[in-house]
Amino acid sequence: MKIVLGADHGGVFLKNEIAERLKAEGHELYDVGVHEETRVDYPDKAVEACRMMQEKQADFVILCCGTGLGMSMAANKLPGIRAALLADSYSARMAKEHNNANCLCLGGRTVGIEKAMDMLKAYMGASFQGDRHARRVAKIDALAAK
Repeated sequence: MKIVLGADHGGVFLKNEIAERLKAEGHELYDVGVHEETRVDYPDKAVEACRMMQEKQADFVILCCGTGLGMSMAANKLPGIRAALLADSYSARMAKEHNNANCLCLGGRTVGIEKAMDMLKAYMGASFQGDRHARRVAKIDALAAK
């Protein structure tokens, strides 16, 4: 899969760990940084990473900040982006199956690497179910277009 990763200083260590593991699994990654604890405004990184999703250059985006909250709020302001703040493997699977999320947000200070990888595995192993969910997702996308 083609995956874009982005982080601020609060999520950089989690993002870097995720990148190592996904690369080892053979995924094609594009990392927009940060790569060290350089302070940066998370909305800027969210926009930079999500732009590739908007341009259909990636299958999905992973964003990490301290809690995942700021990244998810920023990403969800962008047309065509459906960001999900992940808390567990069930919500990760539902984010794909019911909401067709294309941006996953994780907290570098709230989620360990093993839990993060379990959630990513659940998301990546799921498929959008369409049908009644497609109608609902279209309504979400219409909200962003207004």
